[in-house]
Amino acid sequence: MRRPAAFIDRDGVLNEERAFVHRPEDFKLVPGAIEALRLLQEAGYRLVVVTNQSGIARGLYREADYLALTAHMRSSLEARGVRLDDVEYCPHLPDAPLARYRVDCDCRKPRPGMLLKAIEALDIEPRASFLVGDRLSDVEAGRAAGVGRCFLVRTGYELSEEAMARADGVYADLLACVRDVLNEWRPAANPGPPDRS
Repeated sequence: MRRPAAFIDRDGVLNEERAFVHRPEDFKLVPGAIEALRLLQEAGYRLVVVTNQSGIARGLYREADYLALTAHMRSSLEARGVRLDDVEYCPHLPDAPLARYRVDCDCRKPRPGMLLKAIEALDIEPRASFLVGDRLSDVEAGRAAGVGRCFLVRTGYELSEEAMARADGVYADLLACVRDVLNEWRPAANPGPPDRS
């Protein structure tokens, strides 16, 4: 039986937004993130992190640095009772300084490649799933992958008017979003997303 997933952007949603985080000592979880992930896990959602990592293509850190930070993130979460089902990342950039990462790929958000890969690998039901991000590109990737609902949070980048208009809801943080989803959030009858900040 196909299961729903929570697709979660990393920087600015799960951890505090800092330019090109790539060292464990700079990785700080957003307050409430652990509780949000636990609630989703208990509710039967697969937990999938999807993150653009153009810092690799820009030569700011190595792919090995990213992988080491991901291992740190996973082990830190597991120590708190949270197991991620998948972590997908895109190291590419069409105009990358490093030639090996200079790729116009299908995985870099707003394209849906990372989500589609996880959907197939984990037998996810996209229409029953939702995505949480902090940029328009997150919402666009979710829509392109057929994800049922796409939300934004205010803990990352400043949200554009277009991003907020395209999202199904705008929340103060991941925990506020997850609580609403698990309380059977339903779209408002009138146009425009709810703003739960």
